[in-house]
Amino acid sequence: MGRRPGKQIAGRNLDTEIAIQEGLFLARQSHSYEYYQRALHSLAGGVTSSWQITRPQPIFIDRGVGSKIIDVDGNEYVDLHGGYGAGLAGHAHSAIVNVVQHQVTIGTHFAQPNENAIIVAENLAQRFGLPLWRFTNSGTEATMDAVHLMRAATGRELIIKIEGCYHGHHDSVQVSVAPDGNEVGLIDHPVPVPASSGIPSAITDLTLVATFNDLSSVEYLLNKNPNKIAGLIIEPIMMNAGIIKPEPGYLAGLKQLLVAHGALLTFDEVKSGLAAGPGGATGLYGVRPDLICLAKAIGGGLIVGAVGGTHELMQCVVDGTYEMVGTFNGNPLSMAASRAMLEMVVTPEAYERLETLHRRAVRDISGLITKYGLLAHVVSVGAKGCVTFSATPVRNYRDFLAIDDRFNHLHWLVQLNGGVLLPPWGKTEQWTISVQHSEDDMSLFIDNFAHFAEKVTRVL
Repeated sequence: MGRRPGKQIAGRNLDTEIAIQEGLFLARQSHSYEYYQRALHSLAGGVTSSWQITRPQPIFIDRGVGSKIIDVDGNEYVDLHGGYGAGLAGHAHSAIVNVVQHQVTIGTHFAQPNENAIIVAENLAQRFGLPLWRFTNSGTEATMDAVHLMRAATGRELIIKIEGCYHGHHDSVQVSVAPDGNEVGLIDHPVPVPASSGIPSAITDLTLVATFNDLSSVEYLLNKNPNKIAGLIIEPIMMNAGIIKPEPGYLAGLKQLLVAHGALLTFDEVKSGLAAGPGGATGLYGVRPDLICLAKAIGGGLIVGAVGGTHELMQCVVDGTYEMVGTFNGNPLSMAASRAMLEMVVTPEAYERLETLHRRAVRDISGLITKYGLLAHVVSVGAKGCVTFSATPVRNYRDFLAIDDRFNHLHWLVQLNGGVLLPPWGKTEQWTISVQHSEDDMSLFIDNFAHFAEKVTRVL
């Protein structure tokens, strides 16, 4: 882990170096500053999502082309932010552009099904191994429906979620998303903590919390609440704390435990989805849940979510036990873009290219970590990766809490000032390589990391 403030980096401490990089950032962002000041009068907080409130100020974007994104000041960046993972196709991919342009000319909304919805559902069924699907408009809606379905199918009210996992912003999962270390309780018996104000205690009472990579914490809850738990929702690869992979046997063990107690298993693959591989984490680890939630990358940059389930579970939708509704579900624009994404963008050849770029990023950044003696390591899966500023593997949220996020912030600033856009809040987020990124893009990313490493060599 990083040392405390006051340790020097070539005569400057870490906080001083961050201030210098923030100054460079602001010097390049005068128009973004003007937009931000204007937006404060009509947009709450000056942004359209609270996660866009970045230090020292938000970045307003003008356009994206291929692997690049250009801000309102004309600064061009290699886009490894990827819209928090939605940008697997990159920007203005011809396959997506062509089908969306065509669909606009023949209708943008009918609130009735169309052929593309069938084709997308068939493709997802083949990729993820679950036969029946419904569409939503976001990952939040997908996980909300999944929680409702688990409760409807079992007649039980309690659910389990994993400490540190984010599943959207509906009430049932706004619990223990990123709690402070002084309120989490024991690691084997985490305390449910509201993620923000506005979450009634009655909600947290219905949401139990377990620890990632710890089967005993789940077993404890199942035994303590016999015949009361509807199911568990989990990111099979945690992606709200950098990237934390499941340990061997963990996901299979979860399924076995839940089946034994008559409870259900939902994989939230909103982030991992197509990004981890053609069949997501489900395909990588070979464990089939009862429900899968998808969003982000499957829409090729358009708004879409999806829920897939077993015949037995989705029968609750078929027979009306649970009504899965939404005016824009299966919207023609989203379905056209999703079909193009699945059939023409994330092809076997595209995955081979992604793997080549992924391997290079991991190899070269890991080499720089070794060269400069940083107490850090790379964690990656498919198109996703992150630098975790810890000398030892991070197994769960408690390990993640110990990381000093100033290193992530400095890395984000150095990359940004060097022409690479990563997600802000770098301690929790990860990069996304798109199908349109090039070797030159990766070279800039790696060179910027070397520049960052030089600055912190004697701090980590």
